[in-house]
Amino acid sequence: MTPTEATDRLLEAAEELFYAHGVQAVGMDAVRTRSGVSLKRLYQTFPAKNDLVEAYLRRRDERWRRSLREFVHARGDAPLAVFDWLRNWFSEPGFRGCAFINSFGEFGEPAPGVAAAIREHKDQLRAYVRGLVPDNTTADQLFSLMEGATVLAAITGDPGEASTAREAAKVLLAAQG
Repeated sequence: MTPTEATDRLLEAAEELFYAHGVQAVGMDAVRTRSGVSLKRLYQTFPAKNDLVEAYLRRRDERWRRSLREFVHARGDAPLAVFDWLRNWFSEPGFRGCAFINSFGEFGEPAPGVAAAIREHKDQLRAYVRGLVPDNTTADQLFSLMEGATVLAAITGDPGEASTAREAAKVLLAAQG
């Protein structure tokens, strides 16, 4: 197994386990077992659990934001399409909310690399929304609606939270004129 294959397998296992069960509840041995990568290779690749958590979050961020961009790009109603994408995501089997919010909540004060990955994800997502809406204040309000809908959907299990936020976004966008 090449180092790249080992890294991919470790990150796939980490994402599956961390997202489903939480970062604190999953030990490195569980990641090793799920990935089929030797313990020696695991620690060569990720010397500490925080290194693995950071890499997991950065990988998830890239995929998550790419999926959102591609969906919104294919639609004509860009700011509102974000909420349609969210509804689809909230409807996926195994949806457990935002991996970044969940990780931050678990750590309280996460390790510097983990905290940076979380903040960068949120900063880049806010910047993306700002690119869809010319007014930063309105964009920031839409971003807050997105974050709130995500938390509520995770708590309630109701994908309709995205539709509620979408309706509020329509009001904000109409007021922007």
